[in-house]
Amino acid sequence: MDQIAVHYLWWIVALLLIGGEVILPGYFMLWIGIAAAAMGVALLLLPGMGALAQAVLFVVFAFVSCFIYWKVVRPRLERIPAGNERLNRRGEQLLGQRYTLCEPIVQGRGKAKVGDGMWLVTGPDLPLGATVEVIGIDGTTLRVKAVDVG
Repeated sequence: MDQIAVHYLWWIVALLLIGGEVILPGYFMLWIGIAAAAMGVALLLLPGMGALAQAVLFVVFAFVSCFIYWKVVRPRLERIPAGNERLNRRGEQLLGQRYTLCEPIVQGRGKAKVGDGMWLVTGPDLPLGATVEVIGIDGTTLRVKAVDVG
């Protein structure tokens, strides 16, 4: 194969590895894919590199990229502040919060004003305007209890 086009093969390998990471996430193939992309750049700059030199340099790039993940990226990911485990679960973010009823709770069901919207609530019968605290979530319905304001 023509030496000039070999760097394209490394970029194709990089895309396949990074694409595999998207399908089967786990961070491993991403960093090997980055090493393959770096190999493509190295071959673009040094087109006459032999197959053995490519293999050795690829292994070095793979170890370096995995080392960077292990020593730099991973510790930063582990330092993400607590509380983000509820990021995409809006209802769970409301646990312990207090809201005002915009519809009374009658026969165990009513509505509370949460931000600029209204959420269905279940709990003891309470009048309009009562303050409630969220104690649980059932799908998109908040379980609440009365709060003594006074």
